[in-house]
Formats: sequence, structure tokens, C-alpha cells
Amino acid sequence: MEPRSNVTHFVLLGLTQNPKEQKVLFVLFFFFYILTMLGNMLIVVTVTFSKTLNSPMYFFLASLSFMDVIYSSSISPKLISSLFVGENTISFQSCMTQLFTEHFFGGSEVFLLLVMAYDRYVAICKPLHYLVIMRQRVCVVLLVVSWVGGFLHSIIQLSTIFGLPFCGPNIIDHFFCDMYPLLKLVCTDTYVTGILVLANGGLIFTEQGALELVSFCWLVEWSGQGVPGGAGLL
Repeated sequence: MEPRSNVTHFVLLGLTQNPKEQKVLFVLFFFFYILTMLGNMLIVVTVTFSKTLNSPMYFFLASLSFMDVIYSSSISPKLISSLFVGENTISFQSCMTQLFTEHFFGGSEVFLLLVMAYDRYVAICKPLHYLVIMRQRVCVVLLVVSWVGGFLHSIIQLSTIFGLPFCGPNIIDHFFCDMYPLLKLVCTDTYVTGILVLANGGLIFTEQGALELVSFCWLVEWSGQGVPGGAGLL
């Protein structure tokens, strides 16, 4: 599918236009980006090479850290470089790539957090069956489902925005490419498109919140009935 666009690049307004403030923000974001990378990579390497951290909980934790590395790298390097050199333009293709990547890994993280909540529910409420239920094959399947869920979410978002006409202007009032700032630049009416985007994004978080709430209610009921004075454990 070819984009119906006359725009070849976008201009990101960023966080500030003040050169002094940009330098301060550059140091701040660069420091936290490096700290985030080192922390997440340390978790991935430690879990991968440790012989004692082989439980499902650490497997999911390492996967979450890996996703966070890619998710952060889809946005932060462009932001940091823009703050340093003052160059705020991004090509149309790079913008779409950034949009796809951030929603892919961000959506996958949401699904994986739900999987991790289920893992903790099984560990607490069914400890004797934990290793049977959360065996290695099941953990891999749940991880793949998280990736697939994030991919479907991202491809829906990208296909929604990619075919829309951009005739100008090309100035994005944001520091990275995202759905709603891009929708403001579309030539045609985007009311229906905005509703679809909202529904796609909101559905994921609604499902996550609802399932986690159900799991929490089950946990409260189990702790209150299965353990003497269990309600005080939470």
C-alpha cells in the first residue's frame, strides 16, 4: 500500500526551542537513557547466564527488559540527537518506522505484564501445581502471544495512518511521531479514524485492567478463605 502523501518529512517541535534548555535536556535524557539501557541489559544478561534464575518469573522479567530496551531505543536516540544538534526533521519513512516500533514493543509490554500477573497468581494461589502449569513450553507460548498481540496492535495503528493523505503542513507539535499528532496533519476529516485509534489502544488497556482486577479479586477471596487470617496478608 502506497501512502497518499505529498509530505516527505516532518518537523518535530520537540520539548523546547531554547538552545540552553536543549543542552540541559540533552544531558538529562542521555543520562537516563544510558542508565535504562545498562539496567535492562544487566537484567537480560544476568537471567540468561545465571543457573539459579531459571524460573518463569525471571524468564518473563528478562523478556520485559529486552522489550523495554527496544522500546526506549525507538524514541530516545532521535530525541537526544535532536536536542544535541538542533536538527528536528524526520523523514516520512522514519516516522512510520518509529510509529510501528513504539506501538509494537509498547503493546507487547502491556500483554507481557498481563502474563506476568497471571504467573504471580498461579504461584500464589496454586503453588503445588505451579511448575506443572507454568512449564517451559507454556511460558514460551505466552511470550509469543504477547509478541503477536503487540504486532497486531501496531500493524492496525500503522495501517490506519499510513494510507491517509498528508498535504501539509508538516510540523508535529511533539517530540516523536505518534498517532494523534499525526492525525492533526491529515488533510481529510479524521473523526472516525480517531475513534478507531482510540478503540484499538483503549481495548488493550481495558482488557488488561479488567483481567488484573479479576485476578486480584480471586486472590483476595483465596487468601481470605484458604489461609487463616489470610485477608491480612495482602
